[in-house]
Amino acid sequence: MQQEDIFKRYSRQIFIEEIGLEGQRKIMASKVLVIGAGGLGSPVIQYLAAAGVGTIGIADFDKVELHNLNRQIIHNENGVGALKIKSAETFVSNLNHQVKVTGIEEKIDASNVLEILSQYDIIVDGSDNFSTRYLVNDTCVALRKTLVYGSILGFSGQVAVFNHHGSKNLRDIFPEPPYDEEMPDCDSLGVLGALPGIVGSMMALQTLKIITELPVNLNQLTLIDTLNWRFQTLEF
Repeated sequence: MQQEDIFKRYSRQIFIEEIGLEGQRKIMASKVLVIGAGGLGSPVIQYLAAAGVGTIGIADFDKVELHNLNRQIIHNENGVGALKIKSAETFVSNLNHQVKVTGIEEKIDASNVLEILSQYDIIVDGSDNFSTRYLVNDTCVALRKTLVYGSILGFSGQVAVFNHHGSKNLRDIFPEPPYDEEMPDCDSLGVLGALPGIVGSMMALQTLKIITELPVNLNQLTLIDTLNWRFQTLEF
């Protein structure tokens, strides 16, 4: 892509005083891993690709199912039955061919987490179970990687930035994970489709702020209640 085309494409970001050309260069040179190409991962992937993040890794081992489509906006009816990473790669390529997208068809576990996470600058966790969340958190601490965290259920969501320049992490607010089988999830209680769009967009925005070295609130958990339209910040 020619220099003038790059400017034209990203001009509305470049015009922001706090971003500018230097910030856009940082975005285009960044490497971000998105764990999960589902409800949260979809808007994260969409907005990071649109912003021009240079390399996006997507870790997911599931296939697209019909019930995903109310909220997982990067997938469509034609992709039902296909691997989510393949559907995600197609979406990114169609949106921004300059972005290098790498699909990782693996379940993140103790055997591969170090190798996978070590290749990226920032980790964005859109996983849907506590065992993966804590494994990713602990690995980010060990690797000194910034972690952008989000979760959703029903009308509620949470967003935080963990382990950024040594800030607090998930275990500082929730020391031990609950048992996954004891916790409600979207499969049992559902989720309104626009909620992951809100939470995932917040996660993407935090990621872009980190990349461009803008200030982000640390040691805080943002609680989102879209039923009553309340946003609270819990400091820890």
